[in-house]
Amino acid sequence: MEVNCAGCAGCCLDWRPLSPAALDHERRGERVPLDDSYNLVPLARDEVKRFVEAGEGDVLTPRLFEPGAGDGKRRLGGHEVAAVDGRPVFFIGLRKPPKPVAPFGGERRWLRTCAFLDPETLQCRIHGDDRYPGDCADYPGHNLVLDQETECERVEDGHGGTRLQDRGDPPTGNLALGPQAIGTKVFVHPAPERLHETVDRLVRGRLRRADRAEFVAGAVASAPGSLAVDETRLESVRDQVVAASSWASNAIAAWESMAGACGDSAVGAATRVDERFGAPSTPGWNRGDGDKG
Repeated sequence: MEVNCAGCAGCCLDWRPLSPAALDHERRGERVPLDDSYNLVPLARDEVKRFVEAGEGDVLTPRLFEPGAGDGKRRLGGHEVAAVDGRPVFFIGLRKPPKPVAPFGGERRWLRTCAFLDPETLQCRIHGDDRYPGDCADYPGHNLVLDQETECERVEDGHGGTRLQDRGDPPTGNLALGPQAIGTKVFVHPAPERLHETVDRLVRGRLRRADRAEFVAGAVASAPGSLAVDETRLESVRDQVVAASSWASNAIAAWESMAGACGDSAVGAATRVDERFGAPSTPGWNRGDGDKG
């Protein structure tokens, strides 16, 4: 599989304001997310744990879903939520603050991007690190295996160029579907009765640090392949995440305080905010470079 990523980052940011066509959430299956984040990458339990251990649990956020056909459900905060045995189902992804980016050769605009995306180079700051998500490393392989349209193809349709250069041998090592995903990529919360206000805030895009920490801790405290959750560990990890103060989370607060509306021009906006908080650098693109891997 060969992908040209230089100047794109279409899979790392919410480029709906730049699209000539309507773009829906990229998702597998029929379940509709309760949030409006675009391309939220699901992290495996061990990946969530590594972020927490690195002091970056405050960069993570949950996703819950509307029930699909045949799903169990639970009503929380006035919303029907997909559930198993009455416990809401969720996964964990990376937060997406607004940043001034210029993908696809256009002018710089405020778009929601992955917390680890450098707005200058459009590269990931943790690429190759042990925290780099497996689904990011394998993208767009999973879509190709599942015969789903890739973000590369959407960018080609909307802005031209060739992003997906070769469909051969897509990696599938991190693809987890079905019951084996429970406790590994898909988690259940053990105490739904304390989530009513949290779910309402999630739907309104107003999650708090403690809200996010509750779900991050639930993922870490889950038993792979099981619905079991160690609530003592959940409490311990939740406290750890609430107390975290990573460079990425501090940068998110700064981006959110200075950003214009999504899609607005960001010409002239500062782009080196992450570095002020200690962000790692990226290698930049070399002539002829751009392959993902």
